[in-house]
Amino acid sequence: MRLAIEEALAAAEAGEVPVGAVIACGGEVVARAHNCVESTLQGTAHAELLAIQEASRRLGMWRLDGCTLYVTKEPCAMCAGAMVNCRVPELFFGCPDPKTGAAGGFLDVTAMPDGFHTVRTTGGLLASECLAILQDFFRKRRQQVKQQP
Repeated sequence: MRLAIEEALAAAEAGEVPVGAVIACGGEVVARAHNCVESTLQGTAHAELLAIQEASRRLGMWRLDGCTLYVTKEPCAMCAGAMVNCRVPELFFGCPDPKTGAAGGFLDVTAMPDGFHTVRTTGGLLASECLAILQDFFRKRRQQVKQQP
């Protein structure tokens, strides 16, 4: 999770919403990513999706069996769906997202009844630190908006 936090901080530095993700497989980090929505002008450039894409490239397969995804904020429905589709077996996330989270928060895409795959999900890993990064980012953004003429 510490590496995911490093990615979130890099995202904030780049002006992106500070979410970071890391995928480990067999005890080795195979992918790291952070949100790149603003820099790529792609609404789908979430940290989790970018990490899944990188892990698939590095491992040479789309099924990420045996991999664990770590992300600083509870994934949205799009990212949770990608985890299910790519057969990610385990997810650890930092702070919950009660408004749009889809790993047990607002929805639970990772454990749909009668779904073809479920993702073992553990939330709250370094939650206060992950939340503080997001809150600080949005506090600064609001201040910048107030200062504009």
